[in-house]
Amino acid sequence: MKITDVRAHHIRIPYDAGVASFRQGASAITALDMVIVEVTTDAGLTGWGDAFAYVCPRTTRSAVEEMIAPHARGLEVPDAAGIPAVMEQIQRNLHLFGRYGITMFAISGLDIALWDLAAKIKGVPVYRLLGETRRPAIPAYASLLRIGSPDNIASECRKALALGYGAIKLHETTAPAVFAAREAIGPGIPLMVDMNCPLSGEQAIAFAGTCADAQPMFLEEPVWPPEDFAALAEVRRKGGLGVAAGENACTEYQFRQMMNAGAVSHAQPSVIKVGGITEFLKVAALADGLGVKIVPHSPYFGPGLLATLHLLAVRDDGFVEMFYLKREACLWGGRADVDATGHVAVPTGAGLGYEPDRGVMERYRVA
Repeated sequence: MKITDVRAHHIRIPYDAGVASFRQGASAITALDMVIVEVTTDAGLTGWGDAFAYVCPRTTRSAVEEMIAPHARGLEVPDAAGIPAVMEQIQRNLHLFGRYGITMFAISGLDIALWDLAAKIKGVPVYRLLGETRRPAIPAYASLLRIGSPDNIASECRKALALGYGAIKLHETTAPAVFAAREAIGPGIPLMVDMNCPLSGEQAIAFAGTCADAQPMFLEEPVWPPEDFAALAEVRRKGGLGVAAGENACTEYQFRQMMNAGAVSHAQPSVIKVGGITEFLKVAALADGLGVKIVPHSPYFGPGLLATLHLLAVRDDGFVEMFYLKREACLWGGRADVDATGHVAVPTGAGLGYEPDRGVMERYRVA
């Protein structure tokens, strides 16, 4: 079976986040931009992937269609054992364009689609190709967007718990915000604090001390730049709290540097950034060997979310991250949403388990 084409679809789905906001630098993000990768074959099977695209969808789409597609067309579709070699060769072919960022986002999209195809050829869910199935449903945490007001934070935390979520993540940078959340959810609910890289190492150590009594599970990316692993390690040693990072890291190699530096207690590979399922598996194996917990970065709504569920299905631990917002439409007909118990069911169909709704794709496609 051969690959006949690789296409990238830019999908933009509006959402309502209520009192929260979502920004990337100077850009306000008011819709969920996705680049969905479609890999077609001469046997009629289609594989679906996902390439990171917040704020940069046109760039990611171009990378898939102009950089990745020419290397994939005409290839024999590999089985699960053969995917790593294919992806390593593509990484080698494209290394002049950078080992991190857009290039790896596009590579991630192809990799996920190949795993989808490999499982469909076998007639099994992706998780069956990854190892022993340990969990049919994954506990979710509510990933709140930036809110600011402690009163509003407390209110949104209580609403999330009422919907069944069993853990909360903030995107806040002040101690009053952290304590407001802890008071609202009580002592037994895991609380995570994503800071998005605002502080120096010394500032982060001081912030950790200020927040210690709120007992956050970890501070996520407290330091700028995110690849300053020595500074992260210092925060972890002196701050007294767990430290998480990895959503901005690509490839197992960069995670190895991070973990060897002692920078993190929790590693956060993003399957649509790190290099796909293939690189995620390498990162997870590395983390397991070094005693680092895996907490994937997964605030996504396309095939990347499904891939994350399959990866977590073969692990005993780890939450799935779910953005706490109301989207206007869903590619999966609501089947990948959080249930009343705070879990997301792992799809059991062949491949990633669900096919995207073509009607939704057409309605929200950006030309």
